[in-house]
Amino acid sequence: VQLQASGGGLVQAGGSLRLSCAASGRTFSNYVMGWFRQAPGKEREFVAAISWSSGYNTYYADSVKGRFTISRDNAKNTVYLQMNSLKAEETAVYYCAARRGTVVNTNKSWFEYWGQGTQVTVSS
Repeated sequence: VQLQASGGGLVQAGGSLRLSCAASGRTFSNYVMGWFRQAPGKEREFVAAISWSSGYNTYYADSVKGRFTISRDNAKNTVYLQMNSLKAEETAVYYCAARRGTVVNTNKSWFEYWGQGTQVTVSS
């Protein structure tokens, strides 16, 4: 599976961005998709994940609940991360990740495939 993340950029605190991750190479609908982020000098951390089944169960880090929304369009092989009310401390490179499966795991070591990342900079 090849993943291509896009949509990052510079935004003021309180603003919004929508990230996209286009997948290719395999049957996208069989894969759990996730978003992670890594700030300079920090470890990569979980942000959100979504299952592939018709229920599309979603999971979020506590820090983003109520502000971020993960969604997917299996017909377009794309997963999205809508980010609202962004904070300066959320400046990071955002990565999408994938793994074939039915049960979501939020541990970064569980995911098999990673995109190249997209930079999100939130100015205060």
